[in-house]
Formats: sequence, C-alpha cells, structure tokens
Amino acid sequence: MLSSVLSSLLAMIISVVVMGLGWVLTKRAISDREKSSPFECGFDPIKSARLPFSLRFFLLAIIFLIFDVEIVLLFPVLTMMMNGFSSYLVIGSFIFLVILIVGLFHEWNEGSLDWAQ
Repeated sequence: MLSSVLSSLLAMIISVVVMGLGWVLTKRAISDREKSSPFECGFDPIKSARLPFSLRFFLLAIIFLIFDVEIVLLFPVLTMMMNGFSSYLVIGSFIFLVILIVGLFHEWNEGSLDWAQ
C-alpha cells in the first residue's frame, strides 16, 4: 500500500516538474513571430488567403496518394504468396501491376509527373 502511494506521488511530482520546465522554456519562444504564426501547406498566413492554388501541386499529391494506396494493396499479395502459390493470385496481381504501369505511363505522357516545366 505504501509503495503504491509513494510511486503515485513520485509520478505526480515528475509530471509537475516536466510541465513546469516546459512552461518556463516556452515563455522565451512565444515572442518569435514566425514560430507563433500558423503554417498551412506552404502558404504565407500574413498575405491574402485568396491566392490561386497550384493545380500541379494538387495533381502530384493525388498521384502520390493513388500509388501509395496501390502499394498497400500489394502487401496482402506478398503474404498470400508466402502461404501458398496460386495461379489465380499470380494472374490477378499481374493484371493489377499492368494497370498500375499503364496508369503511370499515362501520367508521365500527360506531364503530371513533371514538377517544373
């Protein structure tokens, strides 16, 4: 009983000390304008919020998300190949990879992957 009370008291003391140190150390950093201003996707928060958004940035972000999700969809194929080898699994994953490669070449020919022209 006494050890649980002492350990709880020690945990509370350590928590209060760490919170106090954080509070004291952040008082110096509040005066910095750059650190205290919000940062939103590379936009300057001081200027107008109605500046045109770069469509190329949006397209590149969407392409990244699509290919990232498709890579996640390939992980179960690898685990299934470890458990057993199936011709349906090989054919399905081959068709999936062909669709991925055709989409990549389409985006490449369209110029969506070129960041700077």
